[in-house]
Amino acid sequence: MQYKSLELEKKKFGEGSDDSTEAAAFDDINSLMKAEAQAAATQEDSLSSLPQASFNYINSIVGSGVIGIPYALHRAGFGLGLFLLVIVAVITDYSLILMVRCGHLSGRFSYPGVMEAAYGKTGYYLLSLLQFMYPFLAMISYNVVVGDTLSKVLVRLVPSWGTSMGAVRFGVVLVVTVFVVIPLCLYKNVSRLAKASFLSLACVVIILVAIVYKLLAGDYDVVPNTPESWRFAHSDLIPAVGIMAFAFMCHHNTFLVYQSMRNATMERWEKVTHLSVGFAWLVAACFGIAGYCTFRALSQGDLLENYCWDDDLMNFSRVLFSVSILLTFPIECFVSREIVRTQIKRFYSQEVVEYDTDKDPSHATGGEEDEKAVTTTLVIVFAAFIISPYTECLGPVLELNGLLAAIPLAYILPGLAYIQLSPHSLFSQEKLPAAGLVVFGTIVTISGAALLMPNLMGDCRTGIIMGYCRDDELSLNGTASALVATTPACVTDRV
Repeated sequence: MQYKSLELEKKKFGEGSDDSTEAAAFDDINSLMKAEAQAAATQEDSLSSLPQASFNYINSIVGSGVIGIPYALHRAGFGLGLFLLVIVAVITDYSLILMVRCGHLSGRFSYPGVMEAAYGKTGYYLLSLLQFMYPFLAMISYNVVVGDTLSKVLVRLVPSWGTSMGAVRFGVVLVVTVFVVIPLCLYKNVSRLAKASFLSLACVVIILVAIVYKLLAGDYDVVPNTPESWRFAHSDLIPAVGIMAFAFMCHHNTFLVYQSMRNATMERWEKVTHLSVGFAWLVAACFGIAGYCTFRALSQGDLLENYCWDDDLMNFSRVLFSVSILLTFPIECFVSREIVRTQIKRFYSQEVVEYDTDKDPSHATGGEEDEKAVTTTLVIVFAAFIISPYTECLGPVLELNGLLAAIPLAYILPGLAYIQLSPHSLFSQEKLPAAGLVVFGTIVTISGAALLMPNLMGDCRTGIIMGYCRDDELSLNGTASALVATTPACVTDRV
């Protein structure tokens, strides 16, 4: 009996031990599930909601290009220019959606990855070069605009600084690079810039309100009409399309924004794209109409250069425009940085390496990868900083950059990729719009480059003050006003 009792106790103990082990296993599983749920929740929280993604995308679209829309309306003609603005917006909307469709067809959610899936290494390296050059040149232009704008505002406040404009301009770019640009660029994910994107958009909206107010107040009714004013159509359609395409260019940021979205699907992406492009078109149209109605054929490539330098409201707008550009700078830097890091990884590993698309870049584990990201960011930012003081009048160069980089990136390459990846026939309903996109982009690029190359820097002048802003003390001669009226593309004012 004692033996049986002992065996029974051992059996009970063993059964209890099994139950305890099983319970412990379930506890481990529950803990693991809770940990995974918490990690997923953390990841979900770090991604952008649909409004946040829209803010980031709108901020990527609405930049320095909107200031040039009045000049584009002058080149194309007021009526035809507004029609072209609608066409460019619709084409841009279609091409952005087409890019993400290509990503789903190829399974490669980066622009270079899509091009490699479609055209091999040739497509990959061509796209990578263009995709790096465009945002990097944009960063240089942002430095130039900020340096010129803020330095002139400072000279307005401290006139004695006008004798050393070069040093003032260099100091402005250095200060904003160190204290504004670098801290923002060191973020690893665009979803963290949602608030900054909203602030940048707010600056653009305030500038637009100031431009409309100046129009309604009649402060610039003294601006003279010319024979070129209020024409419905002009012959310079191609340069106008190039300027508008530059204003809507955001394709190099497409997959970064798409990957930062929460619950990213084609349906949600189409909503973000329609909302972002629609808002960008509305802002561009308002800038174009208000600016053109104020200055008509005298509209310059940078609309703010048309306003007199003793106009304090527009000086405030110039400061806001600089803030908006500086908040756009990091988004361009993200693209350049990821391309450089990808090429380095690809070179050393000899494997197919894409951007950080399998996981949100903000979830990096730190250590060496973070250090490399910081180093790459600093090299790119300081390279743009070092180059920018040596450039002064970038209007024609940026226009050419828009034709040779923006239009191929925005229209030609997405259309070619979809034609190659889609299983439908070339003349099918699905592929014909993509083929039309390629034809449109090719015609504009080739003809635009042919028109612009001979006179790339011919109209670039400095030291000119707008004739209607001159008082008796600043008046130089009676021909300066006509000079400004005939060459409004690239003029910078010196005080």
